[in-house]
Amino acid sequence: MMERGSEAVVIRTRDLTRRFGALAAVDHLNLEVTRGEIFGLVGPDGAGKTTTLRLLCGLLPPTEGRAWVAGYDVTQEAEKVRDRIGYMAERFGLYGDLTIEENMTFYADLFGLPVAERGPLMSQLLQMTRMEPFGHRLARHLSGGMKQKLALMCALLHHPEILFLDEPTTGVDPVSRRDFWAILYRLVRQGLTVLITTAYLDEAERCHRVGFLYRGRLIHCDTPERLKTGLEERCYEVLTPHRRAAREALIRMEGVISAELSGVALHVFLSPTGPSIEEVTRALNERELGPVRARPIVPSMEDAFIVLVRKAHQGMEQRHL
Repeated sequence: MMERGSEAVVIRTRDLTRRFGALAAVDHLNLEVTRGEIFGLVGPDGAGKTTTLRLLCGLLPPTEGRAWVAGYDVTQEAEKVRDRIGYMAERFGLYGDLTIEENMTFYADLFGLPVAERGPLMSQLLQMTRMEPFGHRLARHLSGGMKQKLALMCALLHHPEILFLDEPTTGVDPVSRRDFWAILYRLVRQGLTVLITTAYLDEAERCHRVGFLYRGRLIHCDTPERLKTGLEERCYEVLTPHRRAAREALIRMEGVISAELSGVALHVFLSPTGPSIEEVTRALNERELGPVRARPIVPSMEDAFIVLVRKAHQGMEQRHL
């Protein structure tokens, strides 16, 4: 097992790349995930999140680069990797005409789980997910949240060391999402490592570390707190009675990285070499967009994601000029 400091690295990639024709869906990805960590991959549609998971699970061969999971090379030792991971795809293959218990039995057969182990393990999983009263219900009659819990139980049947989850709570109600995360925390306390992709930035806040993907590239990776507080750009809340007109004016100003609507305010990022907030406020007032009030704030995860993606986009565009 590889080490990062005193922590065991259970997922590692080196220049991992997957191309589909001219498109680099995953572009020279260098990533490390340590044992017992919940690591979140966040990015817009088409950023390469699902392709990354499929590469790490050995379901797709890389175009170039390498990856190791649980100490094994994903390409050369794929079977050993699959024995040690659980993978829950965005559309997990549940069978609607089977009950919860029958679905679990089917997956236990696929994993070759000894019959003697099944009863205690299935009972434990049903209890952990609070699904015991519904064991004889057909899967097609389950709510979205219950289907996701069933999919999670099926992925856990063979005692994986590492769990890969591809946007597991998409379309699930807030209460079920909260329950799902409570289960993940419990599993991690028991020693599981989780790599999860999500489109929900409030979920990204629950991860130990987060990696932002954009156009197949890892553009930033850190804890949620450091992602928000470690930006070199200054973030301000700007209040004005003319929010939309003010935003249009701001995004045309030199040194303004982004200006986005947030409730009744604008969240504005200024370049460290750009104008001061006093200069920005004065410019808006001169355009009769005031009275303008501004104060420095700690950005949200969404704010940080927007500004980092914008900077990455600008950098990619400049490289192509």
